[in-house]
Amino acid sequence: MNKIGFDNEKYLKTQSEHIRSRISQFGGKLYLEFGGKLFDDYHASRVLPGFHPDSKITMLKELRDQAEIVIVINAGDIEKNKVRGDLGITYDADLLRLVDAFREEGLMVGSVVLTRFKEQPAAIAYEKKLKALGLRVYRHYPIEGYPANIPLIVSDEGYGRNEYIETSRPLVVVTAPGPGSGKMATCLSQLYHEHKRGVDAGYAKFETFPIWNLSLNHPVNLAYEAATADLDDVNMIDPFHLEAYGETVVNYNRDVEVFPVLNAIFERISGSSPYKSPTDMGVNMAGSCIFDDEAVKAAARQEILRRYFAAECERRKGDAGDDPIRKIDLLMKKAGISVADRPVVAAANIRSEQTGGPAAAMEMEDGKILTGRTSELLGASSALLLNALKYLAGIDDSIKLLPPAFIEPVMDMKIHALGGDENSLLHLNEILIALSIAAVSDENARKALDQISRLKGLEAHSSVILSQIDEGVFKKLGVNLTCEPHYESKKLFHK
Repeated sequence: MNKIGFDNEKYLKTQSEHIRSRISQFGGKLYLEFGGKLFDDYHASRVLPGFHPDSKITMLKELRDQAEIVIVINAGDIEKNKVRGDLGITYDADLLRLVDAFREEGLMVGSVVLTRFKEQPAAIAYEKKLKALGLRVYRHYPIEGYPANIPLIVSDEGYGRNEYIETSRPLVVVTAPGPGSGKMATCLSQLYHEHKRGVDAGYAKFETFPIWNLSLNHPVNLAYEAATADLDDVNMIDPFHLEAYGETVVNYNRDVEVFPVLNAIFERISGSSPYKSPTDMGVNMAGSCIFDDEAVKAAARQEILRRYFAAECERRKGDAGDDPIRKIDLLMKKAGISVADRPVVAAANIRSEQTGGPAAAMEMEDGKILTGRTSELLGASSALLLNALKYLAGIDDSIKLLPPAFIEPVMDMKIHALGGDENSLLHLNEILIALSIAAVSDENARKALDQISRLKGLEAHSSVILSQIDEGVFKKLGVNLTCEPHYESKKLFHK
């Protein structure tokens, strides 16, 4: 199992100190473009074992007296009802979720910016909704020829046309529901307006990946490429940093490609650029907090394999093409790994061959691999989950935590009263509810339930694509699940 290799406490301390230092560098006002996930960054916690999923928001809370949040959203994404793939909700709904989440953490949400605003009816309606909810809303407009037409961009007809965002704190964190929302353009527009007002202000960027002071082909950086295989992001040596400092560091193609334009914009706004490379713009200190490189490498290699199976399943569902798989296959070769390096894969598939039906496997804390098979009463995932809880609780495998007399009435209710399929088995959430009820009077069920938290971080694999409900339960439990790109049946519609 994964060993801890990342010092989270050191990260919180050094990261907040570094941001404070950057604020001072620019005379007390910093616009910080925040890329990636502020909340629930499970990718970072998987590839940097020891990193807490909410570390970035915890770090910002240490700066809460200095910071305010500006959330930007592309007006075109509102019009198109663009959906976040990981959450299944639209960007406009996610923005409201983010406002609530920030406020619950005691962070000030200063305003919302509608970028690339072109009088879209849906964007106008959304603007009215936000204002009715008490939020300040600003409009930023598309600029013809962006980002190449620098004379127009840095003028009263370019950035000057955008509404100036009123801010009151020295640190302005600019974030968004997803990529392509206009975070960088919003920051630079504000620098233009601040300069016109005689206010000293700076810009910096916070991106956790790729980690600039790890090697180009370090598994952590390869795992980032695997995670963004559908976005055509490519890690590369920062040529500007190499020329300026003679130091080899890693950045990614989009930042490298746009840097000459950004530099020219900085120079036109204030007369000079504070940066010699795109890496200079970053404030990420994660690479300095790794204390066990081998542990981190091992964790990142597993993430690459998980991304490979995820891409295969997305293709099988018709939601992606071949390119992401080809790219991740190349990354696997660079990392020197194959699916054979994920032991639960072979265990699940062998069990499936033996039983002639779907099967699943899970690797426990001590390295032992347990399996579960499909039966008349339990699906493979449910059987695996119960087997894992029994193993962790030290309960003999022959003991049934949920005897047939307990499961059958629930199935009967689901099929005949609630209109389920005749062959529908209980989902994982239903199994856990049933186990919770059984725990009231059964000591073994109670002991098994007490082990739920120990499932977090365990690796699992299914020989078939699971339902969204079961996948969601595994995710909530913190189990790192992969699936073979096959459905249990040949039906065209799958729940």
